[in-house]
Formats: sequence, structure tokens, C-alpha cells
Amino acid sequence: MVDRARTVPSTARFGLTDGRAEQELRAAGWWGDEGPVSSREAVLVALSRAPDPDLALRSLDRLRLSDVDGWAELDGALVDDSALRGRLIAVLGASSALADFVISRPGEWRRLVHGGRTAPDEYGATLLAAVGADGSGVAALRGEEAVRALRAAYRGLLLEVAADDLGRLVEPDLPDPGFDEIAGELTRLAEGALRAALAVAWAELGGVQASAARLAVIAMGKCGGRELNYVSDVDVVFVGEGDLGLATRVASAMMRVASKACFEVDAALRPEGKAGALVRTLEGHAAYYRRWARTWEFQALLKARAVAGDAELGARYLETVRPLVWAAAERENFVADVQAMRRRVEKHVPAQLVDRELKLGRGGLRDIEFAVQLLQLVHGRGDEALRLGSTVDALAALGAGGYVGRADAAELGASYRFLRVLEHRLQLQRLRRTHLFPDERDATALRWLARAAGIRPEGSRSEGDVLLAEFRAQVIRIRRLHEKLFYRPLLEAVARVPTEALRLTTKDAEARLAALGYAAPDGALQHIKALTTGVSRRAAIQTALLPVLLDLLADTPDPDGGLLAYRRVSEGLAATPWYLRVLRDEAAVVERLATLLGTSKLVPDLIVRAPEVLRLLGDPAALAGRDPEEVARSLREAVNRHGYLGNAVAAGRSLRRHELLRVACADLLGYMDVLSVCGALSRVWCAVLEAVLRAVDRAEAVAAGGRQASIAVIGMGRLGGAELGYGSDADVMFVCEPVAGVSDSDAVRYASRVAQSVRKLLSAPSQDPPLHVDVDLRPEGRNGALVRTLESYRAYYAQWGEVWEAQALLRARPVAGDVDLGARFIAAIDDVRYPASGLDSARTREIRRIKARVDNERLPRGADPSTHTKLGRGGLADVEWTLQLLQLRHAHRIPALRTTSTMDGLAAAASSGLIDPVDHRALREAWLLATRVRNAATLVRGKLTDQVPTSGRELVAVASVLGHPLDGDPGQFLDSYRRTMRRARTVVERVFYQD
Repeated sequence: MVDRARTVPSTARFGLTDGRAEQELRAAGWWGDEGPVSSREAVLVALSRAPDPDLALRSLDRLRLSDVDGWAELDGALVDDSALRGRLIAVLGASSALADFVISRPGEWRRLVHGGRTAPDEYGATLLAAVGADGSGVAALRGEEAVRALRAAYRGLLLEVAADDLGRLVEPDLPDPGFDEIAGELTRLAEGALRAALAVAWAELGGVQASAARLAVIAMGKCGGRELNYVSDVDVVFVGEGDLGLATRVASAMMRVASKACFEVDAALRPEGKAGALVRTLEGHAAYYRRWARTWEFQALLKARAVAGDAELGARYLETVRPLVWAAAERENFVADVQAMRRRVEKHVPAQLVDRELKLGRGGLRDIEFAVQLLQLVHGRGDEALRLGSTVDALAALGAGGYVGRADAAELGASYRFLRVLEHRLQLQRLRRTHLFPDERDATALRWLARAAGIRPEGSRSEGDVLLAEFRAQVIRIRRLHEKLFYRPLLEAVARVPTEALRLTTKDAEARLAALGYAAPDGALQHIKALTTGVSRRAAIQTALLPVLLDLLADTPDPDGGLLAYRRVSEGLAATPWYLRVLRDEAAVVERLATLLGTSKLVPDLIVRAPEVLRLLGDPAALAGRDPEEVARSLREAVNRHGYLGNAVAAGRSLRRHELLRVACADLLGYMDVLSVCGALSRVWCAVLEAVLRAVDRAEAVAAGGRQASIAVIGMGRLGGAELGYGSDADVMFVCEPVAGVSDSDAVRYASRVAQSVRKLLSAPSQDPPLHVDVDLRPEGRNGALVRTLESYRAYYAQWGEVWEAQALLRARPVAGDVDLGARFIAAIDDVRYPASGLDSARTREIRRIKARVDNERLPRGADPSTHTKLGRGGLADVEWTLQLLQLRHAHRIPALRTTSTMDGLAAAASSGLIDPVDHRALREAWLLATRVRNAATLVRGKLTDQVPTSGRELVAVASVLGHPLDGDPGQFLDSYRRTMRRARTVVERVFYQD
């Protein structure tokens, strides 16, 4: 015998879990002995899709019992009209309050029949008609009668809005109006309710109209922004004329009627808040906002909109206050005040609820609204497209205008809509004002909210689990973007720019540019025009950035040159998608870029070819603290990846360009000291030599049928001392050793081809600073062989070496190529550069003679010996020759002097008593200052220079790089430089020439 109970479908199949479900279904005629009635299957399927199927069925059962005579009609309509079925069941399953309304008023459900909906633009007329208002704006109904009529009409229209909003959850073919449309309809409904309540208020006060008093109702907050909730206080401000006592009584009556019938009306945003007069004249409002208003009050006025009462008076109110709103950002500490207000709001949320508060909590709606409003108030002064009341519209405008990244604007817009939909659903449930997301432990509440929001299970995860995960992800995203935009330092910089300065193409702007220190303001305006002309997003972002950038450049040595450089960089990076985004989003980057462009002519050219360094400007540690070994390794790996020699060399030069720019930026911004700069530049040169040598060696080995020699590169001069500057040549010598079975002559020819190729490839013309490999310090100078074997070097120095060559070898060290060969070369020359018995008197005299000749012949014609960093009195050559003479004479007995570093050598000379501490300090200070000035002058001029500028912007720029104030006298810097050099020259003359 078959168990009949097992063959009858369960009501649980339709999501009905209440024990009364089958009984209620039978009573409705939808369930029989065999299970669901086939003709009512569509109704049962619709019930299964409701946010709460049990609540929907229970409400339908109550509706059946309350309107027995009308049940048959409703039953048939539910079967035949899918629109009614979807709308009614969705509402009954989502809102117990709206369900009570439908049940208490038989026939109310007919509003939801297809085609029976009231058009949103008729809401106002419908509500006015409900209170019997005539053309004069005075209602026929008064008191509680008016309140009841208005409440019923308002609730009926609210039912229609909710039904349209929710219907697609039950009948997926119904249209989805979306959050924006629903919020707009709720706002229209509220506006109509305010007008109807005002008509009742005038009626209660005897129907007196404009002859005695005029009253305008200004919507604020979400109503003003056309983005109301289902249940929300409606914020208003009243402005009156004539009999203010009468106007105040009318306003009070309007608030009472609307609050009883529809929603709370809150006038706390009026001047002086609840302590202030409920109604003020237009002049009273203007006087208050001009003199007493706080920052947050201007923020509130962003959404101000006349919605009821005297339209002409409302329009004049807006004409009066709106200019004040867009001047608010110029107030002292404006940005900080708005930020502080947001923090205060957040602190008022109980700690245990802060992560569940949709409105006020971390990552909530207020995070988005505050960020959007702050951006509007700052940038809207110069861009009227941002002067919008709606948060989503303003956010879209900020994105379109380039003030916010497009991705950020889209993400924030989606997150805002997501949270607002959740807020709507939570408020619909009982038509109570709430913003509290369910506790994560309340599975029932999470399930209901998820279904009401249209969220379905995913795989093994329930609707509630999916909702909880999405909510957490949205909150994190909102908070991240809020902190990125709301606390963006650039906002404060923009806010400090006067409003008139935001209009960049007027004569006033030209005058302001001249006042800022631009030597050619008309030329500056041409650059501005070139950057901002057009309707492209790029032009919009430049329009937002340039007022700030102009102020920043004004604080640099060369504002005009900096603006021209900025234009060149912007045009050169026009195809780089992140360039302007980085400048807009990271204030530190734009501030530091302005400093660089207004100081250096070398940096702009490098930025166009190595733009990735711009990203490092926001992180001083990354800009200045890159590990040298990592740099060298990256460069070698990049070169090694290329089989074609030309590409390999190009890769090496590209990385060298990147590093040169990185070091230059860190240097100019004060993040690296001079020794670190020289060391970094030297290491980059060594890495380039190493990588290119390897690439050329591989290619030559293939061409020669095998590698014929080991090659080592010996750094000389500043490269050997790790003291290179910007644009310095690399002084080197090449040494080789034949591999097994290869003659010396073949090895030398092989190595010479490699060395010549390295020099040619590196010195080939390009847009980068040159890479000259100088081999003039080799034996016999320019007449000598380019490459020698180790034994040839040893023999030459033993038989033919001159004292100047021994001096040159003091700074020799291996920098590339075969490590073992390089070490053996150094061991072979130690006896030459550190002679066992020191330097005899004849060789000492020879050194001094050569130095005197250099002083007399090498200084360029017209150069000022007091300000020439290399060959001038007390300059680099003076200090280095003095130390090198001490090394030649004493390094055989003082091992600490055996160093290629000038600074280490001077320290060793002082610690061993060869020079006294005062002399040591004078030489050290002179060498460091001359090196810093030489580097700074090269960066400022954009090409290698040894001469300190003595006037003009270049002198100001060099002085500023060395820390002298821009508004100070650059002549003081020159005086200081000359004093330092004179002290060093005195030491040189005494130490270098003493026996």
C-alpha cells in the first residue's frame, strides 16, 4: 500500500515554513487534497519568490478575511494579471506595515492592477485633491480630518512606489526602476505632501494668503537632493515676508500636519538650529550666513531647493544663498572643519553598532556623502557642472570632470546604491526609520533582507551569507575610497586658491600670475590654454590641477620655466593613462613635481622618457632608498634578456635613465646626501658597463667562433672613487688575458674589438644624457693600445711608468668584467701607486709642476677661479691632488691611505696626523660643497657644468637646492661658497707644497 502522505507535495516547496501555511492555502482555494491547485500554481510560485513567503501568505489570508465579498475578484486578478501578482505579493512579503494598510482599506489593492498606477508628476495634485485644496492653495479639510485624508492618500501612493520597486523580485519580467528612479519618486511624493500640508495649514489659519504674509518652504538634505528614503525626516528651512508671526504659525501648522500624516518634518537645519527663529526673512538668512554660519551649514545648503509655498520668494532665497555656498571653501580651515565634522558624526555611533550602521558607521553612506560634498564645495567654485544636489549625480559629475578617477566614481556610485537599497528594504519592513544592518548571527533577518534586495544563493552559500559577504566588501571599499578622496591633501591646496584664480583664462588670471612672480604671464596663459582647451577628460583634470600647480610653481626658482616644462611633460605623457590620475590623487606627487620642474632643466626631459619614476615621488623612502645591488641586478637581468645586441644596450640605457632620474629627484628634494648621490650614480655606471660588456662579449664570441679572452674593466678617476656626478664620463682601462690556447696578440685583438664596441654603443647619440667611456688614462694616453694584457701593464709600469700615471692609479678599482683578473690587476699595480719608499723629492717636484701647469692652462678662458668647482681655487682638483700627493708619499706605511675614496683618504690622513683636524674639516667641507654645487648646477642647467652661476634664476635655483631660502639673497650663498673655497685653498697651499 502506497503512503499517500509521501505523494502530496509539501508547502515547503514554495518556501512556506509556517505550520498554518497549508490551512491558509486551502482556505484561499489554492491547495487541495493532492497538493497545489494547478490553476493557482503561478500564485504559489510567486509566493515562493517573496522576501518572506509566510508573511505574504498570512497577509493574503487576512485580506481574504477582511474583504470576503471582494476576494473572488482579487483571486482571479492574481491569476490573470502578472503585474498585480508580482507587485502585491512582493509588497505583502516585504512590508508588514503596507500589508496592514492594504488590509485595512478594502479594494486598495486595485492601485496595483496593470495600468492603474498614478504617474509621479500627478502626486502633488492627487495629495492636494485629497485635502480639498482649490486653486488658491487653501485646503477644504482641516484638523484631524485633513490629517486622515492626507495620510490615506500618501500611504496609497507610497504603496504604488513600493510595488513598482519590489515587483520584479516576484515576477522577474516586471521592469526594474532602479534606486535613482525610486528615490526620485519618493521625493516627488514628499514634495506633494508638503504642499498639501501647507494648504491645510493656511486653511486652519483662516485662509489668509500672500496679502498678509508670504512663506516659502526650502527642502534640505535628501529631499533637497531628490534622494529620499521610504521613511526619512524631511529637512526644511522656511523663509518669509510680511507678517512673520502669521508665517511662523503657518509653518508650525504645516510641520504638525505633515508629521502626523506622512513623515517627520525637521527644521533644525535653519539658522541657529532649534534655538533660532522658525521663519526668517530673506535678509535675515543672508545676514546670518554671511556673518555667523559654520562650515557644516554651507555643506547642508548644497542640497537646498524650493519645493512649496511662494515660488518667487523661494527662487530669491536660492539666488541669495548659493553664491555663499560656493565661496565657503575659501574660509580658513574649511577642509579641516568638514573632515572634523565627519569624525564627530562617526564618534556618536555606539561602538557595538559602528560596523552595522548603514548611514553613520565606518564605510557607510555618510562616508560617501561627506567625500562627495567636500569635493563639490572645493571644485564647484570653478566648475558649475558640480553644483548638483543628488549624491549619485554629483559623483558622476566628479568622475566625468576628472576630479575623481572614473573607476573610483563608478565603484562609489555602485556602493552608494547598494547601501541605499538595503536601507530602503529595512525601512519598508515596518515603515520605521532605521539604518541598522542585521546582526551577523541573525540568519533569519539576513535571509529576509537578502531576498528583499534581490540577492540569491550562490553555490553552497545561502542568500544571507552572500549578502553578508557583499556588505562587508562594500563597506571596506567605501572606507578605502572615502579616506583616499576625503583626506586628499590636494583638496586643502585647491581650497587655498582664491575662486577668481580658478578661472584660468581671464585678464584677472594674467594679473595674478604676474603677482605670483611669473615673468611672462601672457606666455603662461598660453601654456594654460594649451593644457585646458577642449572638453576632454584630460583637459578637465588639468583645469582642476593647474590653479594649485601655478601656486606651487610660484614657490620655485623658475615659475615660467617650470610651467613650460609641465606643459612639455604633460604633452609627452598624454598617452600615459595614469599620469594625470597620480597628480590628481596624490598631492605629495604634484607638490614635489612642481619643485623639480621649477628647479631643473634635466629632470623634465628624463621624466618624459622614464615616467614610472613619478609614482615614486609620493614615497620618499622608495625614491631614495633603493638597494644598489638590486639596481645592478635588475639592470644586468634586463640586458641579458635580449639576444639582439642593439636591444640589450637599449635596455641598459633605459634602466640607467630610470636610475639617473630617481637619484636626481631624490637629490633635488633633499632625500639623499651628496656621497649617496655620487655612490648611486657610480654604481649605475658600473652596472651599465658590466651588462653591456657581457652582451658585447657574447656577441663577439659568437662571431669569433669562441671566446678568446677574459676582460676586466678598471675604473679610474671619479668612477674608481665612486664619486661620479651627473653627466660625468667614465674613466676606465681595459685589461685582458687570453683563454687557454689563444695567443696574446689574438686575445688583445679580440678584447679590443669588444672594448671598442662597448664604447661605441654607449656613446651613440640618443635623447639620454651621454655615456662616454674615456680611456685617456691608459698607458701612453691617447697614443697607447686600447687594451693590454695583465703582463703588458705590469711590464709597462715597471719600465716606463711616469709619476702622473702612478697618481692616476691611486683611484683604480675593478668595476666590471672578470672579477679574478681585476683583482690580480690591482695586486700588480699596488707597488706602483704605493711605492715602497714613498715619493722622492724629484717625483714630488714633478707632481707639483704638473699641478701648477693644470692651474695655469686647464681653467677655461673667462672662467672665474673663485667659483669654478673643479679647477678653481680650493675646488675639487685642489683637494684631490693634495690627498693624492699624501697617498703617494705615505701610503706605503699607512695602510688606511690605500683607498680610492677622497673622503676616506682625507679621514685617514687626519687620523694618522698628516693633516690636523681643522685642515681636514676645511678640505672635506670644500670638496663636499664643490661636489654638491657641481651636481646642482648640472641639474639646473640640464648639462654638465663646472661653473657656479653668479646671477639670475640659475644662481637662485642652485642656492635653493643647497637649502638657501628662495626669498633670501643668493649673493649670501656665493659669499659662503667663496669663503669655504678660500679656507681650503689656504690648506692646499700649505700642505701640498710643504716638504
